Amino acid sequence: MAVKIVYFVHGTTTDNAEHKATGWLPGVLTEKGIQQSKDLEKQINIDEIDLVISSDLQRAIDSANYTFGGKKEILHDKRIRECNYGKLCGAEATLVKYEAHIIERFPDGESLKDVEKRIRDFCEYLKENYDGKTVALVAHKAPQLAFEVITNNITWEEAIAQDWRKTKAWQPGWIYIIE
Repeated sequence: MAVKIVYFVHGTTTDNAEHKATGWLPGVLTEKGIQQSKDLEKQINIDEIDLVISSDLQRAIDSANYTFGGKKEILHDKRIRECNYGKLCGAEATLVKYEAHIIERFPDGESLKDVEKRIRDFCEYLKENYDGKTVALVAHKAPQLAFEVITNNITWEEAIAQDWRKTKAWQPGWIYIIE
């Protein structure tokens, strides 16, 4: 069997609006981000989701609660946190260059390969505990790119180049299959 993942990114934060890279900082949803999370419920079929897991960072927790609160069980998992940008958490987003940190860690932080390792471990957990289920994830950019690398068997360079954020091609959920 397999685990079907429906991946959602958290709503817009004050840092997003100010072009800052939040990293492991909690992040605060803007009014727009709150509304995006509330509106998402109308754009998806919640009944097909068995369980919701959000990152343990506040912006993802809040987004998950606005969309799924009171309707689905919501767990929190630190393995699907954003990449730790170290000294660049909260810095201007233009300073956070993913291409330069696939293997090399951000100063006092992680590399994208570190994120990939966390996500591979998380995928094993999902397979062991939720085989045959549909799991909604509410998380961040780097974990989503790691799912692209893992499930589509592409390189980090390809995942970064094809990132929907570059074309503003948001959609109400991305599907990943963990076998």
